[in-house]
Formats: sequence, C-alpha cells, structure tokens
Amino acid sequence: MESSDVRNFRNFFEGVEKEVQKQVVGQDEIIKNILIAIIAGGSVLMEGAPGLGKTVMVKTFARVLDLPFSRIQFTPDLMPVDITGTYIVNKSESGLTFEFQEGPIFSSMILADEINRATPKTQSAMLEAMQEKTVTVGRNTFRLPEPFFVLATQNPLEMEGTYRLPEAQLDRFMFKLKISLPSEKDIYRILDVTVDRSEEPEIRKLACREDILAWQNHAAQVPVAASVKEKAVRLMMETHPDRTSLSIVKEYVNCGASPRGLQAVLRGARVRALAEGRFNASFEDVAKMAYAALRHRIFLNFKASAEKVDADVILDEILRRIK
Repeated sequence: MESSDVRNFRNFFEGVEKEVQKQVVGQDEIIKNILIAIIAGGSVLMEGAPGLGKTVMVKTFARVLDLPFSRIQFTPDLMPVDITGTYIVNKSESGLTFEFQEGPIFSSMILADEINRATPKTQSAMLEAMQEKTVTVGRNTFRLPEPFFVLATQNPLEMEGTYRLPEAQLDRFMFKLKISLPSEKDIYRILDVTVDRSEEPEIRKLACREDILAWQNHAAQVPVAASVKEKAVRLMMETHPDRTSLSIVKEYVNCGASPRGLQAVLRGARVRALAEGRFNASFEDVAKMAYAALRHRIFLNFKASAEKVDADVILDEILRRIK
C-alpha cells in the first residue's frame, strides 16, 4: 500500500467523522467505532436508553456515505416476512404467477431500530443476512447488495417490553457499543443544534458505494505482525475460564469469546491503524478494539449479574495481564 493511499484514507475517515459530528454531538468515540465497523464490513449493535441519538446517528451515516438506506422498526408483532420479503401471486390472462417482493432487508445500510423489542423468532430472521449476506425464502436464495451493514439499536434489557437477543445473533454483530449520556457541555451543544437553530446543519455526501468497497479492500491488506496476532489469540483464550488462571474470569465467566470475535478485533485494528495514518496494526489497536468486539461475546454467570460485574471489567484485567 502506498503512502498516498494511507494519507487519502485518513483524510476520508476524518472528513466523515466531522460531517457526522455536525448532526450528532457528544458521541465522538461511538462515531469513530461505527465508521471502523463499516470499513471493516461488520454490523454494529448500539445499546442505550431512548433519546440519546442512536437513530439520528445511523441516518446521518447513510446520508454522508450516500448508501441505500432502510429502516426496520422492530415491534412485538413484526413477522420474519416483514423483514425478508415474500412471494406474492400475480393474476394475468396467462394464469397465476409468483413474484418475489423484496423486504426492507434488501438495502446497503439497515437501521434495525429497537431490535430487542421483537420476538426471538423475528430476530432470527436477521441471522443469515448478517453472516452470509444472503436471504433464503422458500427454496430460493437471494444475494444482498454490497456493501451491507446492519446498524441496530437496543434498549437496555431492564426496560419494559424487551427480549434478550440470542447468543448466536449477538455473535453476528462485529461491535457492541454502549451509548451513554453526553456531558453537560455537550448537552448545551445538542440544544444549539436541535432546538435553537432555525435550520438543520447541511450534511454533505463524502463517499459512495464504490468508495466504501475500495476502502474495505485497502483495509484488508493492512499487515498484522506475528507478535501482535499472538497476543490477540492470547487475549481471546484468556476469556475462557478453562484456559486461564485469572481468578476474575474463573469466578464470573460462563463462556468466553469465539474465534469470530478474534476476527472482529483484528479487522477493526487494521482499520484503526489506517485511520491514524499507520501502515500496520499494533497491539494498541487490538486493545482499543477488544472492548467493542468482545464485550457481547463474553457470557457472564448469575454471580456477575448480582455483583454488577460486566464484560468490560473482565477485559480490563485480561488486557492488564497481557500488556
């Protein structure tokens, strides 16, 4: 990869960040991680209370990147065919014919809004699309457009009317990001953007489908040294209680991260290195991506829930040991 490619990617990355920040205030780290996932070709699950700007953030990304966009509002009565589409019967002079009518999943950027308000059966309709980038209806399989991302929002499980996402579906998300309340200073800026201004900020289109696919190809070529890979593998193995001597893991973890989680860490590390103008991924990149890529892949036991120990605390201890 040429130095000009790295410089151009960094300029593109920073430009998209700044453009999204015109509309979304106080979530700079979240914006950065979403863009990393998009370039790495992964889906993102965002968890946070209502009113923190999750939906606005996804819509703004779709405008800046100029990608086909669909919104699926998940509700308890939503059915799988409402997502994937179905066959309809057409009546003509020649007789009856079946025609496939595409559902909203046939787009490039999917906003799965409040995904954990739908039943597990409906949530499972997303599994094939998120992993294989295909949809099977009846006996036919349809290819989804490239690039394809699911950016899902989720309310905290303690809220009324929510269903826990199955472990298999959680594993399909490259990142899980926690959206927290902005600082008091940022809340004043949010009021400036949303209440006091008479006009919406102008959001420019900075990329297109071809640009995203090209940058995905560049990011996949970023080298990762053998020593970095070795530490990354150790990071994954330390999350398993039967593979580590860390007492906190043995005490609170039921099941550790999967190899898919390790792949997500390294894919994100490659993009992060490029975004910072470097030619290769370091262990610092791996450590920064570990939380977003692994926090939803470490399954804790009841004791952890009772004592309010979350996956980020586990990862803190593991990374401290490896470093």
